[in-house]
Amino acid sequence: MSRSTIGTVFVGGALSLTLAALAYPSMLGMQHTSGNPSRVIANTPFGPLTEADRDFVVKVRSAGLWEFPSGEMALAKGTSTAVRTAGQHLVIGHAALDATCRKIAPQLGITLPNQATPQQQGFVATLTADKGKQFDSDLANILRVTHGQIFPAIAKIRATTENTLVRQLANQANDVVLDHITVLENTGLVNFDQVNFQETTPPKLPTGQVTPPPPQPGAPVVALTPPAGVSTNTAAPGPSATPATG
Repeated sequence: MSRSTIGTVFVGGALSLTLAALAYPSMLGMQHTSGNPSRVIANTPFGPLTEADRDFVVKVRSAGLWEFPSGEMALAKGTSTAVRTAGQHLVIGHAALDATCRKIAPQLGITLPNQATPQQQGFVATLTADKGKQFDSDLANILRVTHGQIFPAIAKIRATTENTLVRQLANQANDVVLDHITVLENTGLVNFDQVNFQETTPPKLPTGQVTPPPPQPGAPVVALTPPAGVSTNTAAPGPSATPATG
């Protein structure tokens, strides 16, 4: 995939603002889905579960499945302190969100994916191939776009869900995503004109590119575990006029 293609394609639908229904209805014992985000698909002890609620839990899980390894790469390949700090925050934040997803999914009857979407796997492939400053730049900009896309979607779920577990996840996700936006911007590498354009004009991609594949029957749920030695102290630094280096 060329850089120009990445520039116009990578953000489309990865974390869609509409939170359109994913192809997971059979996992909730349903054969058809209406595609209506407000439709109640299950009544749980924690409140009604809508399509949007379900899709939000799946999307948070899917985001972690590619942003967590991206953070690990930043810890290993980042050329500046600021980029490595962003990597630490990505790893710790998504490990925490993933733990919540894995806890609440069985309580809500949601089956979680074990792989990110094909599009998200493409992001990881790009970062894997990157070296040096190109890696730093792509990490900061790709993840800043995807976090910027999901941020208002989290607020919408938080404001509308009647499910207490989904509301708790939205509260946590709001804090984590804001933290990640901050540390990505603190790298000094975010191209805001490009990011704003890509956030507001995402291309339309085939459903298969933006839907995580269902797990194999009987497969254990993959857990995102921070590597040994990674500090869990990830208080986001304030904005800095001079990004950290070294």
